[in-house]
Amino acid sequence: MRTSIATVSISGELPDKLAAIAAAGFDGVEIFENDFLAFDGSPADVGRMVRDHGLDISLFQPFRDFEGMPPSHRQRTFDRAERKFDIMQELGTDLLLVCSNVSTLALGGIDRAADDFHELGERASRRGLRVGYEALAWGKHINDHRDAWEIVRRANHPNIGLVLDSFHSLSRRIEINSIRSIPREKLFIVQLADAPQIDMDLLYWSRHFRNMPGEGDLPVAEFTAAVVDTGYDGYFSLEIFNDQFRGGSARSIAADGHRSLIYLGDRVRRATGSETLQLEPIPDRIEVKGVAFVEFSADAADALNLGALLTTLGFTRIAEHRSKQVTLYQQGEIRIIINTEGSGYAHTAFKLQGTSAYALALVVDDASAAMARALALGAEQFQQAVAPDELEIPAIRGIGGSLLYLVDGTSKLGRFQQIDFEPAGLDFEELPRPAGLNSIDHLAQTVPYDQMPTWLLFYSSIFLADKTPMVDIVDPSGVVRSQVIENSSGALRITMNGAENSATLAGHFLADKLGSAIQHIAFATSDIFASAAALDSNGFRSLQISPNYYDDVEARFGLEPEFTDRLRKHNILYDRDEWGEYLQLYSTTFGQGFFFEVVERRSYRGYGAANAIFRIAALKKAIRGLAS
Repeated sequence: MRTSIATVSISGELPDKLAAIAAAGFDGVEIFENDFLAFDGSPADVGRMVRDHGLDISLFQPFRDFEGMPPSHRQRTFDRAERKFDIMQELGTDLLLVCSNVSTLALGGIDRAADDFHELGERASRRGLRVGYEALAWGKHINDHRDAWEIVRRANHPNIGLVLDSFHSLSRRIEINSIRSIPREKLFIVQLADAPQIDMDLLYWSRHFRNMPGEGDLPVAEFTAAVVDTGYDGYFSLEIFNDQFRGGSARSIAADGHRSLIYLGDRVRRATGSETLQLEPIPDRIEVKGVAFVEFSADAADALNLGALLTTLGFTRIAEHRSKQVTLYQQGEIRIIINTEGSGYAHTAFKLQGTSAYALALVVDDASAAMARALALGAEQFQQAVAPDELEIPAIRGIGGSLLYLVDGTSKLGRFQQIDFEPAGLDFEELPRPAGLNSIDHLAQTVPYDQMPTWLLFYSSIFLADKTPMVDIVDPSGVVRSQVIENSSGALRITMNGAENSATLAGHFLADKLGSAIQHIAFATSDIFASAAALDSNGFRSLQISPNYYDDVEARFGLEPEFTDRLRKHNILYDRDEWGEYLQLYSTTFGQGFFFEVVERRSYRGYGAANAIFRIAALKKAIRGLAS
């Protein structure tokens, strides 16, 4: 699969963009004219820079307002084209993109446009160049790739072909199957972009809200499959206009882009069986069977406090690491590790973010296959020296520099506990009362809002899981955007919360942690009232919810007063959807914004978003109380 990206897609000056594009693994680059015009060097200088990075220039673009101009302006358009040809030859590229005319002066007519392109093809052929015609979704006369193809067909020139852009076709809901009738040799380049489904002006939508394939809602995979069915084997290039991308890290956005293309190509190859894409085979998306453990980094003092909190939640300190200052707590199938080592990556994480859940381990059937897929999609492998008699667990770097371990099934997890840990001495008179917490229901990771697409794509491209629609979480100080990555079994559920300002609880957490991190962990129980009673006997302090909430929830859902009284007694929040009920209670915060949650799902499919404003208000009140 030959991959390319337009320089307009990422931030920075042209040399920085080229370095980021090369580092991400692209084969080619589209030179966007404004990036060239803002650069002080000559076209030849740009060409040398591109080639020094091991890249090809796949396209020079755009050439605007060409076809169908009135006689008084026609010659001028050809003069402009000749100047673009001069630049292209110095750059060392042979393909120019001409987008459909949007000028108020433009005259309609398929034949008139075809005549213009035939003459342009003659001029291009004398220089060994080609011209691709693209239908802009907002073009004055041509805004449909079927009409653009008809113009190319009638132009009947080997140096004139078609440029297909997924956004322009999909935003107008043009029949995808129409692509399959276009001869492969007339497809000069294919540009790809996704976008969230928004009802707005096409030009504004395109210029501000495009994103990488797989990050939006458009059927880009189906579009690409239709292209592949023609036999097309040229560049698949990203042309992304996005305000957040333009302000983000060029290297990060470029890496996202390359990951999105490899993921897209893998999906299309599997769906069509076509080998046209010439992709190296990689393992399919990995099914997650559960969360093996969550590991915290801490110092000795915080480790004691966190251990005490876990004890009130019914966890037992069951083991100590044989050679490291690492403690394992367990309840049901939930394992929490606290690492207080004075060296190594956990110590580095503590120095950077303080006490935090810096590592997450997922149970998969084949960790080596999971690692192979992750690396093929641009993930960074993590390795740290282990003692000769200790088990090495493969890991990749995740959100905010965190670690994501890949554990080969429950048998490997059992060996990890047996080999690396030895049982802790238990004082049975001091053991906490088990609270019936049996598994991790979900984890919440808080990230800057502009990084949400990156991490949603990271999870959904590696693991067999999909994202839910975005919802707004109302904080008294602003709005947090939230999307969930989940699999069908519920073994993997990660809520991704994107914070835009530091006044929100999520934003304050980001500022305190100097970046993205797990902000809360939700434990599942089959009987939240029994769990709450056990927590009370262990000395657990639940988050205090306003009594006004319970009067409202009773009226809103028609609850029996006795049931509402039970909710109120234990500070349990309640929600209901069309599938069932959801009950949840919270701890107060540990440190600056981290907290635990206990949930009981009664066939409910959501995450209690309607209760978020009440939970956040209560957490903020608790934080103020601690500060005073």
